Amino acid sequence: METTVSVDLEVLARAFHALADRKRLEIVRLLTNGERCVCDLTEVVGAKQSLLSFHLKILREAGLVTSRRRGKWMYYSLNYEFIEEMRAIIGSVADGRKHLESCCCESLCCPTEKDPVVIARKRQ
Repeated sequence: METTVSVDLEVLARAFHALADRKRLEIVRLLTNGERCVCDLTEVVGAKQSLLSFHLKILREAGLVTSRRRGKWMYYSLNYEFIEEMRAIIGSVADGRKHLESCCCESLCCPTEKDPVVIARKRQ
């Protein structure tokens, strides 16, 4: 099963880097329950607003979180469209592993014409 993913690798790397922090993972977990005001997150996460804002900025710049202003407060929510794209990439890796476990090939496993390795070999 081949999955076509439109996410740029640099964007994907930035997202995984953003998730590589315990506080940011905690923020993402909290946002799975829906949109949250930064004032509410400050209490739950146990961080000063400046530190929390720093973490939210990284998550937002990575595409994982969206924000909107209502009055003087900022509200944050997960960017589910982007997270689904990341999920598809991770799923394609898992599908590849399942295929490798059941494949009978002895060399490169069932390369396709879209495989970057196959394309590079043809150029040589």
